[in-house]
Amino acid sequence: MEQEFWHQRWAENQIGFHRDSVHPMLMRYWSTLCPMPDETVLVPLCGKSIDLNWLAEKHEHVIGVELSDIAVRAFFSENLYTPQVHRAPSGHTHYCFDELELISGDFFTARLSPTSLIYDRAALVAMPPSMRDQYVHRVRDLLAPGGRLLLITLFYPQADDNPPFSIDTSIVEEVFSGLDIRLLETQTEPEGDRGEQVWLIKANA
Repeated sequence: MEQEFWHQRWAENQIGFHRDSVHPMLMRYWSTLCPMPDETVLVPLCGKSIDLNWLAEKHEHVIGVELSDIAVRAFFSENLYTPQVHRAPSGHTHYCFDELELISGDFFTARLSPTSLIYDRAALVAMPPSMRDQYVHRVRDLLAPGGRLLLITLFYPQADDNPPFSIDTSIVEEVFSGLDIRLLETQTEPEGDRGEQVWLIKANA
């Protein structure tokens, strides 16, 4: 989507994708990544997710990247955190508080180092098909050798061109081909044609 689309969604508080509780699939399956406390966690397109808090309780450094500065500032305000703020030469703004570092700006141009752990709950599903390969290429570049990705996707009969986008099994297997891909769980709603899936994806060592 165009960046202006997301800026407008946050400006108008049209954020139905935001959860008020930690995602249960994160809590249930994070341990399958065999995460160590000193391993940095990267959360692309993090919004103001409280999943960040949950991860920060378990890791020494959690980096979230979010296009909307409104979302980043809301995260710190709603959690009553007072971050240190600095602007990087890239134009991105970094907000830091204890274990948390939120970077406000474009995920594709942020200066990031490869990391061992990535958590994607709402990023891949936010990418239109025209940007999907670009996003996955960026994630694969940022996954260190032996790194692990916990990916949560949605599937449903999509009738329009608006996010979140339906991501079925074949898409995940195609875009992450060459990596170790494991489907951990599928939760299907009663109607049977929509639900969530959680994946463990490992980079080659």
